[in-house]
Amino acid sequence: MATLIHTLADHSDDVNYCAFSSSCLATCSLDKTVRLYSLNDFAELPYSPLRGHTYAVHCCCFSPSGHTLASCSTDGTTMVWDTRNGRRLAVLEQPSGSPVRVCRFSPESTYLMSGAADGSVVLWNAQSLKLYRSGNVKDGSLVACAFSPNGNFFVTGSSCGDLTIWDDKMRCLYNKKAHDLGVTCCDISSQPISDGEHESRCFQMASCGQDNQIKLWLISFADFASAELKYKYTLSGHSAPVLACAFSYDGQMLVSGQVFFCFNTNKVNSFNVIFHTFVFISRYVTTCAFAPCVLLLATGSMDKTVNIWQFDHKQPCSGHIIQNESKKRAVENWSEEDVLAWLHAQGLTDLVGIFKMNNIDGKELLNLTKESLMNELKIESLGLRSKVLRKIEELRVKMESVSVAIPDEFLCPITRELMKEPVIAADGYSYEKEALENWLNNKRRSSPMTNLPLPSLLLTPNRSLKVAISRWLETQQK
Repeated sequence: MATLIHTLADHSDDVNYCAFSSSCLATCSLDKTVRLYSLNDFAELPYSPLRGHTYAVHCCCFSPSGHTLASCSTDGTTMVWDTRNGRRLAVLEQPSGSPVRVCRFSPESTYLMSGAADGSVVLWNAQSLKLYRSGNVKDGSLVACAFSPNGNFFVTGSSCGDLTIWDDKMRCLYNKKAHDLGVTCCDISSQPISDGEHESRCFQMASCGQDNQIKLWLISFADFASAELKYKYTLSGHSAPVLACAFSYDGQMLVSGQVFFCFNTNKVNSFNVIFHTFVFISRYVTTCAFAPCVLLLATGSMDKTVNIWQFDHKQPCSGHIIQNESKKRAVENWSEEDVLAWLHAQGLTDLVGIFKMNNIDGKELLNLTKESLMNELKIESLGLRSKVLRKIEELRVKMESVSVAIPDEFLCPITRELMKEPVIAADGYSYEKEALENWLNNKRRSSPMTNLPLPSLLLTPNRSLKVAISRWLETQQK
């Protein structure tokens, strides 16, 4: 069972990625910042947030030692930071200048990989922070990466749906179409498994995509010059694009953007699952990460928050699927089980039996008063009654805030801020005028969305969009 133990709400825009070291949690956002938190109490570190990127930060990752952190951005750079003091150690510019979507350190800290929207793949020497080798996927933007446990191979995923296996010399060893609408994330378990043929050289790999699917693969490394990817299973239960997936440190659990899967053994295709619903994430889950050595999970969302979940250490693999809806259901539609899960997450576990005995569902929860808590549910403690009512009021406020989320089409793709002077570029997309002019003034002549060359630098005011934004703002002020 997973329990929500903490929520971080410091970012001012969508959370794009989160990553753990043995002592810290790092998060990054469309708000152009990277934030670091102590795992002792989830307090933000004194030198956080890290600032330096001029556009959205898409990904961040710790080195194996945890002493350095890498972050990458639409600004075409990968920055390396000292996690002990927040000092920026290097700015690595993607050779093509294309927006960098993903970065990863190899397990032995030999390389730092950066992948960009134009499909370019770069391996940097993690010690000297100099370019080592580079290559390109055959089509699409590079959006995902995972290293093999020994660091000799890595897998990339692209927006065209391909998974590609590379060796550390940047030779393409294997390529396979995996997701029709594009890969969004991939991860390789650190624990070897047996397929009956290649003992200790086979690993579970998961990939997810825009096709609402998460797929399991068997990836085998026969020697230092060859690798193979075998499709094994498609895990269902998703009703929307799956944006993230990650294995736990022991390989027994897999989490995706919407669903947690538990594996009962280390044998391929051997797992049992049941459903359990959580309702605390209001919008799409964009990222998920397990902590090393402990069953602690972080999930980031488009609602600007990061949730920290704790798993029952006595039952680390009981076969649960814990499903998060892409959009929060109205509280009045909650089932009795949803209410009980909410009580657990709010630290009100002592009241679970009382609520269960009285069949309290979402509607009943919203109708609770001081009198009903005392006279009908027989909750004698004044402090406990006050805490329940305070938590219900917080829930109402949170639900109301979700309903006024800014429509995505009103946000500039570059800054992810509400547009004031939207203009249409030659790529057909609308941007905030000042943001796009800054983009072009930095000697970029490509589309921020497609990375293709712009046939013209002409910017046309999007008056209809400006009117629509103005009308929407008026409705929010009533």
